[in-house]
Amino acid sequence: MASVLKFKVTGMDCAACARKIENAVNQIPGAKDATVGLNTETLSVNLPDGQLNRLVDAVKALGYGVTAPPELVAMKKRNAGEAADKHTHAVPDDHAQPIEGPWYKSAKGQLVIFTGVMIAAAYPYSYYLPTGSQLLMLVACVGGAVPVVKRAFAAAWRGSIFTIEMLMSIAVVGAVAIGAVDEAAVVVFLFAVGELLESVAAGRARAGIKALASIVPKTAMLETDGGLTEVPIEKLSVGSIIVVRPGDRVAADSTVLSGNSAVNESALTGESMPRPKGPGDTVLAGSINTEAALRCQVAKPAEDTVIARVVRLVEEAADAKTPTERFIDKFAQYYMPAICVVAVLVAIGPPLVMGEPWQTWIYRALALLLIGCPCALVIATPAAVASALANGARRGLLVKGGAVLEAVGKVRHIAFDKTGTLTLGKPIVTDVITFGGMDKNQLMKLAAAAEAASSHPLAVAIVEYAQSRGIRYVASTDSEAIPGKGLRATVGGQRVVITASARLEGIEAEVSAQAESLEQQGKSVSAVRVDDRLVGLIAMRDEPRPDAVQGLQEVKALGIRPVMLTGDNRANAEAVGHALGMEVHAELLPEDKLAKIKQLVADGGVIKVGDGINDAPALAAATVGVAMGSGTDVALEAADAAILNNRIGDVARFVSLSRDTMRIIHQNVAIALGLKAIFLVTTVFGFTGLWIAILADTGATVLVTANALRLLRK
Repeated sequence: MASVLKFKVTGMDCAACARKIENAVNQIPGAKDATVGLNTETLSVNLPDGQLNRLVDAVKALGYGVTAPPELVAMKKRNAGEAADKHTHAVPDDHAQPIEGPWYKSAKGQLVIFTGVMIAAAYPYSYYLPTGSQLLMLVACVGGAVPVVKRAFAAAWRGSIFTIEMLMSIAVVGAVAIGAVDEAAVVVFLFAVGELLESVAAGRARAGIKALASIVPKTAMLETDGGLTEVPIEKLSVGSIIVVRPGDRVAADSTVLSGNSAVNESALTGESMPRPKGPGDTVLAGSINTEAALRCQVAKPAEDTVIARVVRLVEEAADAKTPTERFIDKFAQYYMPAICVVAVLVAIGPPLVMGEPWQTWIYRALALLLIGCPCALVIATPAAVASALANGARRGLLVKGGAVLEAVGKVRHIAFDKTGTLTLGKPIVTDVITFGGMDKNQLMKLAAAAEAASSHPLAVAIVEYAQSRGIRYVASTDSEAIPGKGLRATVGGQRVVITASARLEGIEAEVSAQAESLEQQGKSVSAVRVDDRLVGLIAMRDEPRPDAVQGLQEVKALGIRPVMLTGDNRANAEAVGHALGMEVHAELLPEDKLAKIKQLVADGGVIKVGDGINDAPALAAATVGVAMGSGTDVALEAADAAILNNRIGDVARFVSLSRDTMRIIHQNVAIALGLKAIFLVTTVFGFTGLWIAILADTGATVLVTANALRLLRK
């Protein structure tokens, strides 16, 4: 019986490493769909029972470390006591050791030092004892080349013939055979340096994603009958009570039971200002408590917190290939054999056709093999995508894959939902008009007292407005709803009635005109009567987000046309659209929205920004669907991307990140192909030799990786 298993693989430097492992594992009888994630260092495969040992042997033979999934380890221990199969945790060889700590303590670093010392020692001998110099060069060459040759033949045996290790092996062996031992040794040294630099660079690229997981603390202060106990977060369960002290990170998504403090959620949303939290509020794992202790009840297990889901999302996205990357991988499959054919023709053509010296042209062919390695080309895209995804995640921009990231920068339109996207999603008081000498604060005091017991959105808006202005009130005790009309209550001995302005009858024309004018602006107007006397009007509207105007200006500055698609009534929609300076399409049914989205897709592509629930068909039909993070759990599942901090300006930043990523990718491809084109020509004409060839290849790989890492700092 086959099952899908996920293994940890160490020692990979570039996409070519991943491809070798995939080829080897897919050759195991019954194994299917082997997929290697370079950035997450994982191998997923549908593996039949009984083939674990073969898989581990195959990966180890290629020079990589492999660790079985925990559930498989546990199963083996149960089935065979504590003496689990020796292959369950394979000990990686030198090549596979990750570089942690000083580079010179790693196996790759020590190989660089060994070959470098041998070569450095050989040069003084060349003046006094040439034979000794050649011997030292040969020692450096053999010592550095043996691991490479071993990996080359292991890869070839398992289906990957055209690898950099095979090209290196042919070049070094050929150079020694024609007497170019000195150059062969330098090539081995430079190749070792290149592998070391690639490992360091690849580690930095992965660190951008791994840093997300480190946001969550490893332990929590659990409240027990005996007091507070520090426990690993894995031991927390839903309903556990934890205490988050000032300065501590929240260990799990929780609900505040007691305490008031400000919590910094910048690690999750990119929002720099701490947010106030009190009883009933939600605090997210990874956020930092800044002021006072909070007593919280765990709402989700550790593996299902928002940050855990974010990490999984980014890891999956980083390992998903973009259209550009798939094209380059396909290109590399044909490119490598073509380079080998060209090298053979260079080696035998001139000597056979023109009688040129064999040694000269074999030497040039060997250099050509080294120049032709496509490492820099195949890593050009995944390194940039991984850096961009990690950058976005740190700022609350979550993207489900490089293909999404690639598509965003090309669209010509952005379609926004109104309620909860461009607006706050709840009404707020915009106008307070009084009559008959009534003071505005007194009016709001009476209205808030009457509405305090109601949960209606308009009532909540009135109460929040009074509270925000420090207006003190005592809630009424006999508030009651008037079905279909409004609300009545007794406040301080006065009879207060609040109704929609449309219910007003027999009022002055001037008052009626004021109410009508407010309604034409898309506002809901409530009339307040005290003891049957009209004392004021309170207008409310779902207002644009504070950053909406600036955010839409940033979108327009990128050459993208923003439009509003909403099912709300035309008056409300056009009032908001006018304030934001954007085109409005209102009173749309779901099928109308879908039709409009399809038109925009055909006209240059469209990003649909909504709440991730109500607009599901439109989000799915758009070139890219983006969910605002107000419903975080849904947002992570429903759309191609999510903006956790609900800022309209982040839509423009999302587009900018996409365009910067594609710019970096194009630069990387140009660097990789440009350097190869230059040195292929200079090598064929004899201007550059073996050590320059390997230096150019290594240099190109390091350059494109370093260029991609710039996206982490943007």
